[in-house]
Amino acid sequence: MEGAPLRVAVVNDYEIVVLGIGAVLERFPDRVRVVELDSGLPLESEVDLVLYDSFGQAQGAAIDVASLVGPTRAKVVIFSWNTQTELVEQSLAAGAAGYISKSVSGEELVKLLEAVHAGETVVPAVEDVEGTFGSWPGDDHGLTPREAEVLALICQGLSNQEITERAFLSINTVKSYVRTLYQKIGVDSRTRAVLWGIDHGFRPDRVRHLMPPGS
Repeated sequence: MEGAPLRVAVVNDYEIVVLGIGAVLERFPDRVRVVELDSGLPLESEVDLVLYDSFGQAQGAAIDVASLVGPTRAKVVIFSWNTQTELVEQSLAAGAAGYISKSVSGEELVKLLEAVHAGETVVPAVEDVEGTFGSWPGDDHGLTPREAEVLALICQGLSNQEITERAFLSINTVKSYVRTLYQKIGVDSRTRAVLWGIDHGFRPDRVRHLMPPGS
């Protein structure tokens, strides 16, 4: 229907992440309606756009767009702290309709989602702009978004080398994040970091929030 708000599903394996994004989008009810928030479960509703937060997730060429949209005709938009040109190009080649940096404000995010829905291919203007949009596991314990993502990947069982490939970071950068996050959470080994992470929201979730019409 002409003029109706965009129907959006927010997808990420961590409930705190999708809830944080959903809370921001809900401030614009005349332009965006958050229909579904999914963590570890497939899309169930008919929506216009799937906003895929890359925190702790497959990125670039590894993104499975078909599995994200299921039988719907939704477009997938990547929402990420990682904005390297190569990564953006790989994501678009994998079928994403747009790529948005987490350095944006809520108003800017909505505007860019509207642009993608209108047929534009949206990409970040600048590489590697650090952003702190929304919420993430460990935020309340002082972990930066990057440190939190590294810990999330450690808790998923990835080695430092595998983390470099998943998060598009250099091995030295990953090791630096590991050192600083260990200091912040008070651990001295990978095993203790995993145990701490499991107790503090770093285990991937399996939950779906369906929003009633008009909510």
